Amino acid sequence: MNDRDVVQGGSHLTDNHTSAEMVGERLREVILRGELQPGEKLHQNRLAEQLGVSRTPLRTALAALADSGLVVYESNCGYRVREFSPEQIRGAFIVRAELEALACTLAAPNMTDAFAQQLFDFVAEGDRLLAGGQLLEDNHAPYREMNVSFHKLIQTIAGNPWIADFVARLHNVPLTSDRIILWEHWKIIHRSHDDHRRIAEALSHGNGMRAGAIMREHVLFAMDYLLSQLNSQSEGALRIVPARANTQNRKTSKRKP
Repeated sequence: MNDRDVVQGGSHLTDNHTSAEMVGERLREVILRGELQPGEKLHQNRLAEQLGVSRTPLRTALAALADSGLVVYESNCGYRVREFSPEQIRGAFIVRAELEALACTLAAPNMTDAFAQQLFDFVAEGDRLLAGGQLLEDNHAPYREMNVSFHKLIQTIAGNPWIADFVARLHNVPLTSDRIILWEHWKIIHRSHDDHRRIAEALSHGNGMRAGAIMREHVLFAMDYLLSQLNSQSEGALRIVPARANTQNRKTSKRKP
């Protein structure tokens, strides 16, 4: 997908939603979902036109995304989506796995019937979207939303805001984001969703250790499968660069990611 496809639902942002913060959040979500590829140039004129905003908040948003490490700025080239090496992706996944496992451990003693019901409601939504042995294209966005909400709820129940904060920072390595789902592999999605069910069941019984162990395996399984897919394709939707090239990109950047 290129930047002319960014607008969701064919509608522009309204005049009341043209702040740099809103623009930055929209661009961040697009990048985290993999709709703008690693290394892809961000054409400001096109983005501003398609989002229905002026270039002033867009420039501010891009600078903020560069500061967070999600995009990079290069002299005479402008902004690009940042690229990451396989080693960086693996490292981010490992840290994310430990943080989300810790969230489960901390969430268990805070569980209530209402929290448990919310988790099982997300599981039921996933069951509905995966019914029939396939995930229809129209259900991609709802499934992604369910997946993100399930993980965020556990972090909220944990009661330690540092976990959610650091997990969000790890999502600045886009391919480690919980927005990334390899849609064409239904069996992998189904296996991953079954982890959600087992995590919810463990937490509903106050078993944080078991929930944490399943969550750790859940994240690491996604890491192994994603990296295997990356290694099997020389180019395409999930494109990354060697560590040496990535280091060179950082040296030529005006802004530190």
